[in-house]
Amino acid sequence: MIDLTTTYLGLTLKNPLVPSSTPLSKQLDTALRLEDAGAAALVLHSFYEEELIAEDAMTDRFLLHADLHDGEAAGFLPDHGSYASSLDRYLDHLRRLKARLSIPVIASLNGVTPSGWVDLGKEMQEAGADALELNVYHVAADPAESGDEVEARYLALLAELKRVVSLPIVMKLPPFFASLPHFVRRLETAGADGVSLFNRFFQPDIDLDALELVDRLELSSRDEALLRIRWIAILRARTSLTLAATGGVHGHEEALKLLLAGADVVHLASCLLEHGPGRLTTILQDMQGWMIEREYASVAQLKGSMCQAKLRDPSALARQSYIRVLDSFTPRPGVWR
Repeated sequence: MIDLTTTYLGLTLKNPLVPSSTPLSKQLDTALRLEDAGAAALVLHSFYEEELIAEDAMTDRFLLHADLHDGEAAGFLPDHGSYASSLDRYLDHLRRLKARLSIPVIASLNGVTPSGWVDLGKEMQEAGADALELNVYHVAADPAESGDEVEARYLALLAELKRVVSLPIVMKLPPFFASLPHFVRRLETAGADGVSLFNRFFQPDIDLDALELVDRLELSSRDEALLRIRWIAILRARTSLTLAATGGVHGHEEALKLLLAGADVVHLASCLLEHGPGRLTTILQDMQGWMIEREYASVAQLKGSMCQAKLRDPSALARQSYIRVLDSFTPRPGVWR
């Protein structure tokens, strides 16, 4: 019997497959189906900083300053005591999931500023979250903002959360850092328990007919796993943090490659949105079939066995790989005459 267990943020999981933060976790029934399909843990949909700020502003205007309006009109305002905020609903949902699921539940915070909003991390901890994922979705488009300031933003958010919670914290990062290994080391020193690589930055498109920018949601492709393979393989021997791979996993092949590179867990999103919970079961079964065929006894045995530190040729993940790939291309006959 193959031992599929792995560790994630100090938690022992029955296997390395974890549905990541998507709308799928918003419904209890869907979460139960993911658990039945084999999910080892579940990352909740994100609670957004902007959502809390906007709601606080609305509450302040319509409930706390009602006396500025006509007294008779104030009688039509809702009772403040019965008002359920988006945070209340998120926490209630978290409690319901914890009451029904037997797998760990990771709450997700999405924000960009080290303001008091991170105090809600303490409320998520009290609601039963097993860990916190901090997703800093920051587009560094200001030329006055230096790379050091961008890194300081992440570190400040982490420090603020560590101040109020004792739960393990995983930082979900984009790939846009001048020296990712150095920054991961800084996060480890600051108290992070893990990093999730990588956040997918959705790109706006241009409508050529309307000449307008439009939002466009594109699910991930298998090729996106390659970036994760490279950096997880580089980082594995350089940090003791939990390494979560997220993005580009559509089958057992990508999941196995990421584990071989050194990932502790593999997050699933696009493949579940596209195919449903059954896809998770298929990936898990195919992983086990591959491991049996190659006589692996456990996930621990294969995990990190192909990280950069264990490769015969470490340059396969560095500049020499780039040169070899470019020199290997040959155009099809007849393309260039």
